[in-house]
Amino acid sequence: MSQIALPLELPDGAEAIVGGPSLQPVFAALQASPTWPYRTAVLSGPPRSGKSLLARWFAASGAGEAIDDADRLDEVDLFHRWNRAQADGRALLLVAGVPLATPGQNSGWRIGLPDLASRLGAALPLMIAAPDDTLLRALIGEQARRRGLGLSEPVLDWLVPRIERSHAAAEALVIALDRLSLERKAPVTLALARDALTDPVYGHGHWQPRLL
Repeated sequence: MSQIALPLELPDGAEAIVGGPSLQPVFAALQASPTWPYRTAVLSGPPRSGKSLLARWFAASGAGEAIDDADRLDEVDLFHRWNRAQADGRALLLVAGVPLATPGQNSGWRIGLPDLASRLGAALPLMIAAPDDTLLRALIGEQARRRGLGLSEPVLDWLVPRIERSHAAAEALVIALDRLSLERKAPVTLALARDALTDPVYGHGHWQPRLL
């Protein structure tokens, strides 16, 4: 399990940002904010992927300012904040649920204010991709650690190729494992893990088996 290498002093109990090959480009870019076009980047990614946590840690590192849920802010206010960051020579990381829409796209973050659209259109786009198997394994392990839930290496080996590659799926799976373990007063075995994958109450469509 790797953690983001930003220069931070982490308080006890702080959430760890786990990493894998699919996140390395994002980590590298966050550590190179002086090279961003107009010192601005737009970070987007799927639900529960750690966007807000990365933004808080980026700001805490002193590398620049971070604005979470930037796609929900008033555009005039956001434009003023962009201008202030430029005037101060400060890097600006904007976090959005979806990437900026490009011409011809029907989806994405669409900006109506022309001046803001042109400025952010030149920003560095950063996208948190679906987790690779290395990251997925680390995510499951970290979620289990936070809950004090023991997962053996064989159980992790069995689970990783069988769940959806998404951050939300890893979290939902560990919730199901924890519930079943507490309910049965038993450790997480392969049999319990199999039941967690097929639990209709806690599945809610968050994951689908990739390999059974």
